[in-house]
Amino acid sequence: MMQTWIALLRGVNVGGRNAMAMAVLATVFESVGCNSVRTYIQSGNVIFSSQDKSKTKLIDRLGDAIEKQFGIRPSILLLTESELRAAIANNPFPEAVGEPKALHFFFLAAPPKLPDINAMDKLASSTERFKLIDSVFYLHTPDGVGRSKLAAAAERKLGEPATARNYTTIQNLCKMLGGSEVH
Repeated sequence: MMQTWIALLRGVNVGGRNAMAMAVLATVFESVGCNSVRTYIQSGNVIFSSQDKSKTKLIDRLGDAIEKQFGIRPSILLLTESELRAAIANNPFPEAVGEPKALHFFFLAAPPKLPDINAMDKLASSTERFKLIDSVFYLHTPDGVGRSKLAAAAERKLGEPATARNYTTIQNLCKMLGGSEVH
């Protein structure tokens, strides 16, 4: 039985670095046995199906193939459809979805063991709100993520590798998966 996966590649096509054409990236996924491969925008969001059930093995195979094709090995975070939908359902700031570019989901490789919440409290501006739920760090930045000291330091303070997506991207990935709409 095929499993639907969402791959979030970190640091792809950012600031002119780690350039990857999404059409070529899709063929790389297909070359290692992935099916129904679709990409969303240029920042390394890939939805696909695979018979693989092991995240670790799939990440390794994808990483090897990407490195062979592009000469770089970005961090890859894999989510199942149910994990993405759970992250959406657990959003502690539902009123913030009206400003989707100000709401960010930081997907972590694992739940942080010793996140420095006190340091994050000090870095957060008076308008920012955040919450860590399992392996997702939610951040609402009404004044813009580019100005946020907390956004810049979140991964370091959480102590786990992370990749962030704004709610616009989350909504569009969910639409690509089909089924129930996100609000």
